[in-house]
Amino acid sequence: MPAARLVGGGLAAAVRVAAGVLWLLEAATKYRAGFGAADIRLVVESATGNARVPGVYQGLAEALLGGAPGLFGFAVPLVELTLGAALVLGAATIPAAAVSIATLMLYWLADQLTGQYPVMVLLSAVVLLFPAASTVFALDRPILSRLRTSGERRAVG
Repeated sequence: MPAARLVGGGLAAAVRVAAGVLWLLEAATKYRAGFGAADIRLVVESATGNARVPGVYQGLAEALLGGAPGLFGFAVPLVELTLGAALVLGAATIPAAAVSIATLMLYWLADQLTGQYPVMVLLSAVVLLFPAASTVFALDRPILSRLRTSGERRAVG
């Protein structure tokens, strides 16, 4: 492997792992605090009465989150834990980065913005913008390499 690719892959891996660690910390904070249905109800309440939250999201929060607060109280930290593990390990790297950004945008729409969320969006965007480098040191690298190779063979053949 050329030195430049090794260095680029190392930097991209560090970015990917940093995003994953931030997700793991988010999940750990929620688990330690006993995050659950009451927290989801609080999000719904604050979203529906907040002028900074778009009307479409207010309705979505009320119908979806408000309709199953126990489910979402369980699922939110689990999703965060899964995203963190996937990004740290480099498993399903590209989908994890995309879901990371989508999840953070939902948090942002709900006006649940904290200081690290913009950083997490930026880190996840780097993973999406540089997928080859982001997966140099990743569990899914062998799979992605095979897919790229078979795609090149089909394009030539």
